[in-house]
Amino acid sequence: MHKTKIVILGACPGGMMTAVRLQKSLNLKEAEIILINKEDYHYQTTCLHENAAGTLHHDRTRIPIRNIIDLDKVHLIIDKVVTIKPEQKQVKLEKQTIEYDILVIGLGFETESIGFPEITENAFSIKDINSARLIKDHIEYNFANYHNEENNEARLNFVIAGGGSTGIEFAGELADRVPELCREYDIEKLFVRVILLESSNTVLSEFEPELAEYAAKSLEARGVEIVTGAEVKECQPEYVIYEKNGEEVKLPTMTTIWAGGIRPNPILETSGFRTTDGKMEVTDHMRSKEYKEIFVVGESALLKNESGQAYSPSVDTAMKQAAVIAHNIKAGFNNTRLKQFRTKTKGKVVSLGNEDGIAVMINGSTFYGWKAAFMKQLRDNKYFFHLGGISLLMQKGKFHLFY
Repeated sequence: MHKTKIVILGACPGGMMTAVRLQKSLNLKEAEIILINKEDYHYQTTCLHENAAGTLHHDRTRIPIRNIIDLDKVHLIIDKVVTIKPEQKQVKLEKQTIEYDILVIGLGFETESIGFPEITENAFSIKDINSARLIKDHIEYNFANYHNEENNEARLNFVIAGGGSTGIEFAGELADRVPELCREYDIEKLFVRVILLESSNTVLSEFEPELAEYAAKSLEARGVEIVTGAEVKECQPEYVIYEKNGEEVKLPTMTTIWAGGIRPNPILETSGFRTTDGKMEVTDHMRSKEYKEIFVVGESALLKNESGQAYSPSVDTAMKQAAVIAHNIKAGFNNTRLKQFRTKTKGKVVSLGNEDGIAVMINGSTFYGWKAAFMKQLRDNKYFFHLGGISLLMQKGKFHLFY
């Protein structure tokens, strides 16, 4: 008897939650479930800025897949996806080719360089565990080397390009970390500069002006220099040039963090799928509009609400999408009714460091300071609980605001 082969690409939040739900709902006699990921671990994307600044150890963010997935029910393949061949129902990996009956695509995101190849070459970006660890080590290396060189201000100038949530959250964590680094390496804090460059006239443009202003003042009070209307023109290993009001400014720096946005994994485009801004349009059943046996989750999925607006690719959204996909795959075995994806926004939360933040709730109410930081912490903990239950929550959860 032929067993349906279900292949899940990527251990992103959506891919992981789909695998977790399927291993609970499907019988081993019904289907073979395969999870493909280039690493043997999963990580919580909303904590990467803390890993990069060094305020949270990467082991608190990294979760071995074997601790979440029952390997007797889900076959884990550690390999990198090269291309998808939908007509042949095949996925080409670096080491082998896998056939599928049902495919779930959850390949995550990549950094958007916006036409500057030197950004990729000379700037850091926060995109995964390894890149976050590299940034942390590089920051510490610059502090350690400062006393071994004469008058090298570039060592202690840290430039963040991008005033969206990623740039702001990293700036907040780095501002919290700088005093500790100064004490450890015997450096006066006044010699350290954290400069955030934003091309528009305000940071956090997706928030109400009063919240964005609160965030800017919070960071500036801790020493972050915010320059709006600043367009990055050049990024080299030892300096950055930006333009403001028609004048170019050269900043000596050995550390540039590019936080100018993300884009879906380009494999969808290179595999020949029809995409919009790199995303594959799906039905409200989370199915590809081109191929009914393909489901898409997370950053790769383009789904619009009743108002015609695309759902944001948040972890919370990906979790709900995964639940719909798992239900609908199971429904295909039972010939039961399919489930539609419907959700309301949960609001927006941005941390500004360990005990500060801004938040907008679903009812429009706003929060500042420790209350917003607490909500961010609750969201992270909620994800750990849904992914691995109370055991994972106790291992990886954040509880510093509870005491």
